Amino acid sequence: MTVTQPYVTEEQLLCRIALTLIKGVGSVLARQLLHFMGSPEAIFADRSELARKLPRASHRLIDAVFAPAVMERARRELEQIRAKGLQTYFITDENYPPLLKECVDAPILFYYKGNADLSPARALSVVGTRNITAYGRSATERIIADLAHAIPDLLIVSGLAYGVDVTAHKAALANGLPTVGVLAHGLDRIYPSSHRSVATEMLAHGGLLTDYPTGTEPERFNFVGRNRIVAGLSHATLVIESAAKGGSLITAELASDYNRDVLALPGRATDSRSAGCNTLIREQKAALVTSAEDILSLLSWSSTAEAQSQTLAFEPDNWPDTPVAKLLLHAQSISVDELTRETGLSINDVSAQLFDMELDGLIRSLPGGMYTIQK
Repeated sequence: MTVTQPYVTEEQLLCRIALTLIKGVGSVLARQLLHFMGSPEAIFADRSELARKLPRASHRLIDAVFAPAVMERARRELEQIRAKGLQTYFITDENYPPLLKECVDAPILFYYKGNADLSPARALSVVGTRNITAYGRSATERIIADLAHAIPDLLIVSGLAYGVDVTAHKAALANGLPTVGVLAHGLDRIYPSSHRSVATEMLAHGGLLTDYPTGTEPERFNFVGRNRIVAGLSHATLVIESAAKGGSLITAELASDYNRDVLALPGRATDSRSAGCNTLIREQKAALVTSAEDILSLLSWSSTAEAQSQTLAFEPDNWPDTPVAKLLLHAQSISVDELTRETGLSINDVSAQLFDMELDGLIRSLPGGMYTIQK
């Protein structure tokens, strides 16, 4: 599919990039600056105005914002974006993924190359150990193949690392599913380099995404930041195999913090590479799954053919004649953000209509802030 990008001027894009390059300013503080100043351009427009609107801001922060190196680095990054044909998604853009936007630490800007829809009806992140076993590989391939049969447009999200990650990406590609890799470095490189061929195929049938600028090395601490995007882009996270400690458990915890479903594949009690999954299940931090059918049932995901059949057959006499109701009648599942965008109504009006319909038993909520018809 063609990904439509909103029009922004070069100056606007430059300031957006610069906002992510200020020393000591992370995504949360950047969003606060944006809230108080109104736009990235306003942040960089006038030092005295920034100090006036943010009287509690330290001199160190003001100095960091107006450090000449920030704009110099932003200009170099803009050149890289143009040269490599990268897309940018800014937190205030209408096409910014709504699931990710819900997260308090969502990146204020990220870079993307590919053709997958980042706001799909259903997205599943698949994560786990880099030291995958034959059991884990077989389960990953089987579950994704069966999910592809039920939901041909399901987006598979992972991190392009060794083990479970790359197995999930390959299984998605083999079964015709779009798959997105979230990277812990800039889009000017692929790490590990042995996954370059998979990454190239993903650009044609999915995409690669990062909130790190070009030139960023795959440092260890970057991977935790990467994990928040993996979890944030998805309606649910599936942990295939994990030791008692590992990055995939961090992703699972983040998914739980974002109020997303966490699923885990159980393993043998004696297998250290399943210790993390078994603990998640035992402590009721994840639902036990062994098949695609388990996932479809737990998440209330109907197969595409089943949903189409149900939609065609479902025409209740008492269905409300409202913009929100009409969209819900013909959508398999839809988010509040999408309803707001499509109807032009305020989020309060949309929420009120959803509330009334849910009380009447006409619709039900799904994981990830989605709604569907109650059949």
